[in-house]
Order: sequence, then C-alpha cells, then structure tokens
Amino acid sequence: MQITHEHQQIFDTTKRFVEENINPHVEEWEREGVWPAHEILKGMGDLGLLGIAKPEEVGGLGLDYSYQVLFSEALGHCTCGGIPMAIGVQTDMATPALARVGSDYLKENFLTPAVTGEQVAAIAVSEPGAGSDVAGIKTVAKRDGDDYVISGQKMWITNGTQADWACMLVNTGEGGDNRHGNKSLIVVPLDAKGVDRTTKLDKLGQRSSDTAIIFLDEVRVPARNLIGEEGRGFVYQMQQFQEERLFLSASILAAMDRCIEETAEYARQRKAFGGTILDHQYIHYRLAELASDVEAVRALTYRATEALIQGEDVTLLASMAKLKSGRVAREVADTCLQFWGGQGYMWDNQVSQFYRDLRLHSIGGGADEVMLSIISKRMGNAPAKK
Repeated sequence: MQITHEHQQIFDTTKRFVEENINPHVEEWEREGVWPAHEILKGMGDLGLLGIAKPEEVGGLGLDYSYQVLFSEALGHCTCGGIPMAIGVQTDMATPALARVGSDYLKENFLTPAVTGEQVAAIAVSEPGAGSDVAGIKTVAKRDGDDYVISGQKMWITNGTQADWACMLVNTGEGGDNRHGNKSLIVVPLDAKGVDRTTKLDKLGQRSSDTAIIFLDEVRVPARNLIGEEGRGFVYQMQQFQEERLFLSASILAAMDRCIEETAEYARQRKAFGGTILDHQYIHYRLAELASDVEAVRALTYRATEALIQGEDVTLLASMAKLKSGRVAREVADTCLQFWGGQGYMWDNQVSQFYRDLRLHSIGGGADEVMLSIISKRMGNAPAKK
C-alpha cells in the first residue's frame, strides 16, 4: 500500500487531534467510565475525519479505504484503547452497511449526521447467548403495519449509554434451518419508547468507552428504518465485519510500537546485575522480535486493504489480520509488562493500560476462535457439517 502525501495529511491531522483533544483527558474519562462522545465526534466531524471513505453526497471525503486505514492507525496514538474503539464504532462498524445499501432517507437522517459528528452511532449485534455465534441471536422484529416491533436484548454495546441510534441485527422471520436468511439490519433510535440502556458494564479495560446492555420491550421502529432488503441482514453484517476487522487491526499498530519503545527506554535506564536491563541479550532480542511481529501485522493489514480497494473478497485476509493483530498485541503487552517488573504492575503505568485495553482485541469483533474457523473454511480444511 503506497502512502502518499494525502495519506500522511490525514494521519497527521488525526494524530494531532488525538494529542490535543483526547490524551489530556484520558485519565479523567477512564475514572468516570465514559467519554464525551458527542463533543469529540463533532470535533472530528468538523475536520472531515468521520467520513473519509464515505461518499461525498453524505458529507464524506469519497476516498478509498487506504486513507481510512491511516486514520485508524493514527488513532493508535491515543493513550488508551477505549476511545479508538468507540470512534471506530462510528466510522467502521455501525455505518458501512448504511453507506453501501441504505436508502436515501436513512442516509439523510442517520448516515450524514454520523459523518458530521452530530449523532453518535452504535452497533448492536451481540447478545448474552450469541456473541461469536452471530446467527444465534434471539432479538425479534415483527412487522406490524408500517412499523417493526422489536423485543430482545443486546449485550456489550459500545457507546451504548449515549448513542443516538444503533445499527441493530434482528430476526425478521422464522429461523428453523435458515438461521442466516431470516435476519435484517434496522436503524433503531435509542430514545424510542421501550428502550432501556441504563445498565453500564464494569469492564477490565477500555473503561473510558461506555459499554451497555440494551433491553428492548415492544419497541416500535418505522419500517423505513430497514437497511437494504429484509432477510439480507446477515450478509450485510458479514460485510461490515471486514471493515471492522481491518480497523481493529490498524488501530493498535501505533499502540504496540509505543509500548515497545517505552519499554526499551525504561530498560535502558533501569540498572540491574551490573548494567542496564536492556544490555541483557534476551531483552533486546525479544524487543526486536516483537517489533518485527508488529511490522508483519502492519504489512498484512496493508495487503488486505489493497485487496479491498481492488474489490476483492478480503474475508480471509481480514480474518488473518484480526487474528494476528490481537495475538501479537497480547504478546507485546504481556512481555513488555514483564520487563517493567513491579513498576509495570502499577495501575497508572502506560504498559499496564495497554495490557488491560489491548486484551479485548482477541475477543471483540470476532474472537480468535471465530477467525481461525473462518480461515480454516477458506483454506478448505474445516470438516463438513453433519
């Protein structure tokens, strides 16, 4: 993937916004367990950063996805993992299907305000009994005249306590043997009667990103809020997952780089056994290996991005990138914390922040096991279902 001057401009603008408008407040937001989503997203929208790869007719920049990847990578300069994740929900998780197959009405009333930062979006797929098993969701939307009536429960919803609307996967038909063809994506306003999203979850990491349970009790939503065609929701969501997984892979590259760099600097200053910690061959060799692993993940992410731009199906490459980025992030955070010793175990240490925050990347957006299943099927190695 060739990085042009325009790519670098987007990267620099995003990094500068992060350093000036997010990082100074991260400690406060981590304590409070919530970030000012409307304020931050409006600021990013004013800079054109929320619709980089969205069409110009909805307020986007109309650029290809390589520019979005540089934006995602620049978000890795945030000193926590929760805010990049929450921003990614707005740009790469809740809105791709709207941009791809949404009606003019939906684009005008939901996508454009998300691109400008005037509205905050959420993606609502997971449920208590259906996280990785997307086809197993139970939330039902029954057609009643000009409305859908939705009942069910959505779990682990990022931006859930303050989002204006959610792109929600629901069952719009009987399941039976067709668990994939009975699903639809619907835009659900989260201030609608029957929506309860007051339960904020207490998480191990990414604490500045508010995450909620959403209960839906006979929630009436206009039928025109259907995204694309009824019964095609599973397909649309699988397409959205590809951008989500590329975003997640790119968004932690700079964080891993910084974790390694800060660990090297600490090891260079820390004295033990007649020299610095960094003088020990195992330490500097191990950091070299980790840096190589991060660069390999970056190359894989860029390759998948190139394929996406060419119109190829990137399910395999995006799944590989998601798998390896999450696993390398775990290895980087764990190894670096070890090299910091007792200081690394302190709550306010940057490496312990990475340790808590980056762990989610092997779970959210499709667990490692789901990625391995997808990769195995694409390789033709998975056993046929009986």
